[in-house]
Amino acid sequence: MATVDWFPLWLSLRVATLATALVLAAGIPLAWLLARRDFPGKALLGEITSLPLVLPPTVLGYYLLVLLGNQSPLGRALAAMGWPLVFSWRGAVVAAAVASFPLLVQTARAGFESVDARLEDVARTLGRSNWAIFWRVTLPLAWRSILAGGALSFARALGDFGATLMVAGNIPGRTQTLSIYIYDLVQANRQVEANWMVAVMTVVSLALLMGARRLAGRALR
Repeated sequence: MATVDWFPLWLSLRVATLATALVLAAGIPLAWLLARRDFPGKALLGEITSLPLVLPPTVLGYYLLVLLGNQSPLGRALAAMGWPLVFSWRGAVVAAAVASFPLLVQTARAGFESVDARLEDVARTLGRSNWAIFWRVTLPLAWRSILAGGALSFARALGDFGATLMVAGNIPGRTQTLSIYIYDLVQANRQVEANWMVAVMTVVSLALLMGARRLAGRALR
């Protein structure tokens, strides 16, 4: 086997895992809000949430640089706390989370919208609070869609390139994710190593998606 650096694979898995956790924590409440509540600006919020899907990755990365860079108030505050995001693996997590966020929100929103509102009304007539109805009725019935959205977000975060490169850079051993590593291998005409890493990424992504699909099936039994 050709000599390859496995650090980018482990970094990509760590970045995708943390990014998916962030996406789930922020995306599930937002998806429920968009599916179950009417409020001024709802349509605009939905469009803004979907923007990362249509913006060029470099444009998305530029926005993140402006927001999180050392010249921004947020970037300076994070740097003062010892958590600078730009050109760090944490920046890669944020970039991957933003890029994959719409996949979770759109899929989970469709799942919440598919839940029969009459079931929630029945629970409400039995004295259940909105919080209890969400956890005992809505979330279990929408779980399959949420899990599918999480799997899609993980796969998207695992393969993110443009936004991650803009925010985290390409520092071997520190911020070089697998997608960027493959790009470097191709640029250096190291075709054998590139083939190995492309095959590894394809197998890992396929295994993750198949595993998530099985888990989704078990959740409904």
